[in-house]
Amino acid sequence: MAKLKSTLPNMFLSLTVICVVAGAILAGVNMYTTGPIAATKAAALEEAIKAVTPDFDNKPSEEAYMAVTADGDSLKIYPATKDGKFVGAAVESNTKKGFSGEIKVIVGFDAAGKLLNYSVLQHAETPGLGAKMQEWFRADKNHQSVLGRNLADGQLKVSKDGGDVDAITAATITSRAFLNAVNRAYSAFSGADGLTGATTSSDNTTKEGGNDNE
Repeated sequence: MAKLKSTLPNMFLSLTVICVVAGAILAGVNMYTTGPIAATKAAALEEAIKAVTPDFDNKPSEEAYMAVTADGDSLKIYPATKDGKFVGAAVESNTKKGFSGEIKVIVGFDAAGKLLNYSVLQHAETPGLGAKMQEWFRADKNHQSVLGRNLADGQLKVSKDGGDVDAITAATITSRAFLNAVNRAYSAFSGADGLTGATTSSDNTTKEGGNDNE
C-alpha cells in the first residue's frame, strides 16, 4: 500500500478515521458494561436495604416513593412489607453539613418508628476521625449507639448540643452532620404513610483545629 503524503487533508482524514474507530470502540464497551454496572448497583442497594430493615418479602426498590422532610426537601423511602403488612422502611438521606462535604446514609426503621440500623453510603470525612461514623453510632458503649432509638421522643443531638449522643472523638462536626442526616430520614419516614407514600400531615463553619475539631 502506498504511503499517504503528509498533507493537511491526509492528516485530517487519518485523524477522522482514528476518532471514528475510537468512538465505535467506546460505544461498544459502554453498551456491554452499562447493564452489568446497573445490575451491580441494584444488588448493592438491595443489600443495603436488607441490612437496615426487618425481614420482608416484597421488592422495596420497586415500590420506592419520595416523601417530604420537615425542611421541605424530599427523600426516597423503600417500604418493607411481610405478607402484605408494612413492617418498616429504609430511607436514603443526606446532609451537606459534613466536615468535608456531603454525607449520604440509608437508615432503617420498623413500623413503630424505632431506628433499627444504618449504613453510610458516601462520605469524604477524615480517615481515623469522621470516617468512624460507619461503626461509632452503633457501638454499644457509653452513649454512642443510636440503634433502638425512637425519634418520636425527640431529634438526635450530640451531648455538646444538649442531646445524649456521644460525638466521635475530635469529630463533632461530622457527628452533628451524621445525626442531621438521620433526623432528616425520620422526618420523611414519619410524615408519610408506609404503604402508599401519602403524607399523613400537612453549618459547617468551624474548621479543624477549633473547639469542635472536625
